Amino acid sequence: MNFYIKELVYRNIEGKKVLILFILTNLVYVFMLLVSIPKVLSFSGGMKLFDLMPTGYEPEYARALLEKLGAAGRNAYLFNQIPVDLIYPSLFGISYCLLLAYLLNRLNSLKAEYFYLCLLPPLAGLFDYLENLGIINMLVSYPHLSAAAIQITAFFTVFKSLLSTISFCILIVVLVMFGVKKLLQKNDG
Repeated sequence: MNFYIKELVYRNIEGKKVLILFILTNLVYVFMLLVSIPKVLSFSGGMKLFDLMPTGYEPEYARALLEKLGAAGRNAYLFNQIPVDLIYPSLFGISYCLLLAYLLNRLNSLKAEYFYLCLLPPLAGLFDYLENLGIINMLVSYPHLSAAAIQITAFFTVFKSLLSTISFCILIVVLVMFGVKKLLQKNDG
């Protein structure tokens, strides 16, 4: 399995592929930020959506948000935001994995110990899917919500946020290293 994943990544770190996936991923993200999330937020009365709470939430908050959203807001969440957010995690996981691998490869650092850094974005995507399943469960179960199910979903939200943040921090460090390498090459040449 480990060899298969490495081989799959190595076969797909061509610049054009990585760029196209990166652009597609961020177009979907911008769509969520500008269209689907604001649509749901218009029903929330200023309360934050589950997806936007990196430190998680308590069962009382979840119940209050779902009540505040009302039937129309819960439907908007379920049928407008969630479908887009079922596309985004795989795009994020794949494109940021390949972007990190591409940059590390260009730095001649795509070795075993660094390769595993490339697996953090797909892991964040996995937790995003688990979070989405929990949110779907809450939306369709309302008003019969289990405190345990809410807490598990909040746990997935926290881990998605944590892994996404770590992935972005690693990407920034790798981009800085890549930029420094390019500057040094330019000055040497």
